[in-house]
Formats: sequence, structure tokens, C-alpha cells
Amino acid sequence: MKNNVVIKSNRSGMTVILDPEVPYEQLLSDVAKKFGETAKFWGSVQMTLTLAGKPLTPEQEFQMINVITSNSEIEILCLLDQDLERTSRCEKALNDKLMELSAATGQFFRGNLNSGETLESEYSIVVIGNVEAGARVISKGNVVVIGDLRGSVTAGVSGNADACVAALDMAPSQLKIAGYQAPCSDKGKRLARGPVMVTVENGEICVKSMKKSFFQR
Repeated sequence: MKNNVVIKSNRSGMTVILDPEVPYEQLLSDVAKKFGETAKFWGSVQMTLTLAGKPLTPEQEFQMINVITSNSEIEILCLLDQDLERTSRCEKALNDKLMELSAATGQFFRGNLNSGETLESEYSIVVIGNVEAGARVISKGNVVVIGDLRGSVTAGVSGNADACVAALDMAPSQLKIAGYQAPCSDKGKRLARGPVMVTVENGEICVKSMKKSFFQR
């Protein structure tokens, strides 16, 4: 049987590939069915969305987004496509919202932290880049990584259990908040899909996909 709709995950979200030879109404129905069948797999997450394969009008794009969100617990942060200017605007908005988490008291580091490097601060830290495997970030406040988190991170080192760790893509080798340690894998396994925030709630590490309420703070 021909697969009219193919779903592929990427760093910050998903790409839905539509068969260009299939009528739009049929594709809309197929997308609804596919996301209804895989709703438990995706869970409650926020993602960016790319629609590829078949050119769509803005109205059709909106209908596709509505069908996906109506048949799953996925929230679409923004729509990415071949329009590089729109993609750039979307990514900038996402980055700006992440930086607001600790812009008031935090320190910024621009660039990638590579294996063997350590970044330590008395304040919250915003890393505008990647924290590669073998790198370490240590902070008495929050740690926000606007990029990939693959290394080791410790937030709230002074015992501040209200601290948090956030990243656009999170697969740390080690993650601690005020003495609480998250279950991590040395095989590069993600804690969750897309942008993630880790906090301490009721004495336990809590991993959450970021919600609209967080980005609107």
C-alpha cells in the first residue's frame, strides 16, 4: 500500500512529507488518521513543523496544523519551510524566549563548549551554542543552552532546588540540580523530543517538553 504521508523527526521538531501526486483532501484525511494512530507515541510535546513534498497555500498549511493538533497532543511552535527568511524569524523568536529565562541575572557565553572545557559561574548561565560531550557547565543558578546539550551540566550547586536546566536539544551525559540527578545515558539518548526544561518538583527530577506558558514568560 502506498504511503501518502511520511513523518520524520528532527532536532527541534518534525517534517511531514506529503505525496505531491495525491489530492490535497486525501492528504488531509491521511494526516488526521496517521497522527491519531501515533498520538501515544508522540505524547504531549511542543515541536516545530516542516511541511514538504507538496506545495500548499497558507490556508492549507493552517488546515494541516489544525488537523495535527486536533488528532494528537502536539503543539506546533512554528512552521518551518523553504522560506529561509521565515525560518530565521521563527528560530530567532524561539532563541529570544529561551534567553528571557535568565537574562535578568544571567551571564552569556557565545560559542560551543568542546570536550575538556568547563564553564562555571556564580550566576545563571546562557550558552548560545552547543555543549559538546566531555564539556561541563556549572552554575549556582539556571543553565540555558540555546543549542545541543551533550555534556555535563550542574545547576543550583549551592542547593538551589528552584534552579532549572533548559536546552533546545537535550541528551546530557550528566545532569544535576541541587544534588538531584537526572537519569542520563552515555549513548547520547535524548531526555525528550525538542526543547526541554528540567526542574526539581516534590524532591524529584522532572523532565518537561517546553510549553507555551514557558515561552510567554
